[in-house]
Amino acid sequence: MKLGDIKDVILSQREEIREKFERERIIEREVDKERIRGFLAYPNIVAILGVRRCGKSILSLQVLRDEEFGYVNFDDERFIDIGAKDLNKVLQGIYEIYGDVDKLVLDEPQNVQGWELFVNRLRRMKGVIVTGSNSRLLSGELASKLTGRHIDVLLYPFSFREYLFYRDMKFDEPQSTSKIANVKKALEDYIEQGGFPERYLFGSEIVVRIYGDIIEKDIVRRIGVRKKSSLKEYVRYLFSNISREFTYRKIASVVGVKDQHTLKNWMLAVENAYLGFSLSKYSPKLKEQLLSPRKFYAIDTGMARSVSFRVSRDVGRLMENLVAVELMRRKSYWHRMWEIYYWKDYQQREVDFVIKEGSQVKELIQVTYAYGKDEIERRELRALDKAGEELGCRNKTVITWDYEEEGEVQYIPLWKWLLNFLTAIRQKY
Repeated sequence: MKLGDIKDVILSQREEIREKFERERIIEREVDKERIRGFLAYPNIVAILGVRRCGKSILSLQVLRDEEFGYVNFDDERFIDIGAKDLNKVLQGIYEIYGDVDKLVLDEPQNVQGWELFVNRLRRMKGVIVTGSNSRLLSGELASKLTGRHIDVLLYPFSFREYLFYRDMKFDEPQSTSKIANVKKALEDYIEQGGFPERYLFGSEIVVRIYGDIIEKDIVRRIGVRKKSSLKEYVRYLFSNISREFTYRKIASVVGVKDQHTLKNWMLAVENAYLGFSLSKYSPKLKEQLLSPRKFYAIDTGMARSVSFRVSRDVGRLMENLVAVELMRRKSYWHRMWEIYYWKDYQQREVDFVIKEGSQVKELIQVTYAYGKDEIERRELRALDKAGEELGCRNKTVITWDYEEEGEVQYIPLWKWLLNFLTAIRQKY
């Protein structure tokens, strides 16, 4: 590409960013931005990773908003023919437009072959933020091909707290019945709509489109899937069975793919694209973990409802999915060394989440769609007690829809658990 053409794209992108911040309501993300700024104080690389359209570019701009920096987005059709030989021209264009800046934001640079060495060279002189929607491409290759230090920041779609910010609702603990009712109604909307920022601007159709883009661009093209229709059935099956155990043998019989190794590779691609994640059954024996069924969770409940066969009316499973994503979000944003599992014994007693840190099990969490204690099934409480005995954990929580009680087991409504964790519940750790 010619330098003039490259500069035209960079100028256009700068104007698009300016208009976006003026036209749209930009929500402050809960990620630890000071930590990122501190790391960029020395010439380093920060990789902001996450599912497509979750707000990675906006977060990078929020991190650097009080500084002079240059920005270029390589996920632009006008850069379709750009190659490694053009990257120095891109840098020259940035300097001519933004000046001799010390910080750079490179959106989706993996679209350009040979980008790693270019970014590695920049890292020696500049603080560099790169964004990407595939963990293998950015995290793995940065670790193996780029020299020097770097950190990865995993961003998720809006949390319930961020959603309430978007709705201009204060999320300090409501005192009145009407405030509680408003928060619970907002939670119902959040479960239905999900946390993709563009969902609130363009409706559920955009979520289906994002899902399709991820399947096509981040999975099919990335790993060269030949049985495209089987892959799509496979992912839709996962989304239709969130919060449930699965085995590759069972899925193989459903989607008509005999080779279970293919299904495992597809699962890895789904997780690398941040479309969802799976949890292992807790066991002190690694072999048992590897051989046991896993449970799949979608990255977003709104997306799960939009693309699945039948999950839309199963509130209990959606609640569990929401809790799973929130636990992963807190693990990322708070830099926790958590390991998250589910627990199940030979009598089929099951606990939804086991949170382990180091050698210690920190908390057991059960999720149930219950309005009162009498609606909570006894087998769920027996499973919680049994797991507590077996794993040596007294910190037991039941997340309900609308029941609360303090005691040996803490019962807490989902909306309060989602909002209170930043204060009181955090002290448990």
